[in-house]
Amino acid sequence: MDKAGYVYIVASRRNGTIYIGSTSNLPKRIWEHRTGAISGFTRKHGCKLLVWFDVFDTIQAARHRELQMKEWHRAWKLRVIEERNRKWLDLYPTLFDGPEEACPGEGRGPALPAETGPRPSPGHSEF
Repeated sequence: MDKAGYVYIVASRRNGTIYIGSTSNLPKRIWEHRTGAISGFTRKHGCKLLVWFDVFDTIQAARHRELQMKEWHRAWKLRVIEERNRKWLDLYPTLFDGPEEACPGEGRGPALPAETGPRPSPGHSEF
């Protein structure tokens, strides 16, 4: 059985710098962004707020969607964030049953429902 995958967007602040990534372990990966455990773009630009994520049946489907979204115009990315999270609230605490300090990756899944498969990129007429 394939592992589920996640596509996520982390931000430095509302309408700030954003980063799109994919992973098979969302709580652990977001914890790494928040703590700066891995050097790179998100640590350099302070992208620590989980502002959007989506769940896929496989990590391959999530990776495919990530690559699609990285090709999008910034306005399209902002739109998907604001469709679900108008106030750009940090969604990281919603990944756990307990407090934010919970150990990442202990098998507690996201509180939000899963969606299936990648969707096509938005067309110019939609935006």
